[in-house]
Amino acid sequence: MNAQKVLEDLKRRFPNEPEYHQAVEEVLGTIEEEYNKHPEFEKVNLIERLCIPDRVYQFRVTWMDDKGQIQTNMGYRIQHNNVIGPYKGGIRFHKSVNLGILKFLAFEQTFKNSLTTLPMGGAKGGSDFSPRGKSDAEVMRFCQAFMLELHRHIGPDCDVPAGDIGVGGREVGYMFGAYKKYTHQFQGVLTGKGLEFGGSLIRPEATGYGTVYFLRAMLKTKGETVEGKKVLISGAGNVAQYAAEKVIQLGGTPMTMSDSDGYIYDPEGIDRAKLDYIMELKNVQRGRIKEYVEQYPNAKYVEGKKPWNEKADIALPCATQNELNEEAAKALVANGVIAVAEGANMPSTPEAIKVFQEAKILYSPGKASNAGGVSVSGLEMSQNSERLSWTSEEVDAKLLWIMENIHENCVKYGTEPDGYVNYVKGANVAGFMKVAKAMMAQGIY
Repeated sequence: MNAQKVLEDLKRRFPNEPEYHQAVEEVLGTIEEEYNKHPEFEKVNLIERLCIPDRVYQFRVTWMDDKGQIQTNMGYRIQHNNVIGPYKGGIRFHKSVNLGILKFLAFEQTFKNSLTTLPMGGAKGGSDFSPRGKSDAEVMRFCQAFMLELHRHIGPDCDVPAGDIGVGGREVGYMFGAYKKYTHQFQGVLTGKGLEFGGSLIRPEATGYGTVYFLRAMLKTKGETVEGKKVLISGAGNVAQYAAEKVIQLGGTPMTMSDSDGYIYDPEGIDRAKLDYIMELKNVQRGRIKEYVEQYPNAKYVEGKKPWNEKADIALPCATQNELNEEAAKALVANGVIAVAEGANMPSTPEAIKVFQEAKILYSPGKASNAGGVSVSGLEMSQNSERLSWTSEEVDAKLLWIMENIHENCVKYGTEPDGYVNYVKGANVAGFMKVAKAMMAQGIY
């Protein structure tokens, strides 16, 4: 395989999709050596088949707002690869959503799901609709209109979507209700559902908890723990909240949280009571993170910035893609950060990753460290299939086992001659090999 040639061809065929190109380039650059050990892969053009999605659905979503005005958004579902299980991946509602971003997310999801050890393929979907500022009734009408088209393309043994940015329990509930109405079937077709109708305990916490479980495994390789560490966290949504919760439980101290407007830094640290306030603010009041400083005036709010210039021991980017650039990475390294674990999907730019790896600090890509969310989604699918509900302890124990298993595979494939663990390479090669072997076994179709 000539990685550069493959990438140039994809750019020619699919222009104006920079996030997709970035994700493919990052993977190809790390698997090329392993890929070339298998001439049988090149013989069947496996890499090109793996990069291009199985299918892409695009559709118009028409809905009525509270003023009686008709609004139009775009809806998408990218079904990337299903050789190891049904398509699985979140639905994102955000104004930034476009085809290129969803193709990058579906591509990443394929390898992330492979790493979990669970039988799940890769997919992603969403819309440029933003729930921010919308009433519950408007969100409901949009979700029903979105599912009117999407329900034709999904199913419990075909494609099982989940939540993502802008899609929480409320949105999943509305979409599940619409799917049930349109199909006359009560099926485990969405994950992240309410506990009353097939949801799993620990699912809301899973991505944040899993990120910190992976962080703990990384730190253990250096004889370190989370206890006593100061932690920078970006985001204030589901992933960031539960990453902060697990950090607190393990004896660490979150120092920051953020949203799209700016970040807060609390020099006294964010404890359990302060985190409860943030959860109430974001989940119930749907407020902005800057309101934190009104409640806790010793904290500061920095508008329009990310928290990466603050001093701490660990960084957990838990917001969105490309939120941590080269300048921010250099600031983190200069301030003595020893580990970066991604809770979001591709939050670090390629230049930032290079800074971390050259400094030989612990760095894990999202496809490894944020795989806890989709792992528990997979466990929710299993519970739905069995018509059973597992306890919190059972699900949490399975999540911990999965994250430690992912870490072991990253170490297996990513340890370099000098002993440094390249978690990017390890995650990519481990995820790729499982998918590649399944593709070879199933023939060309």
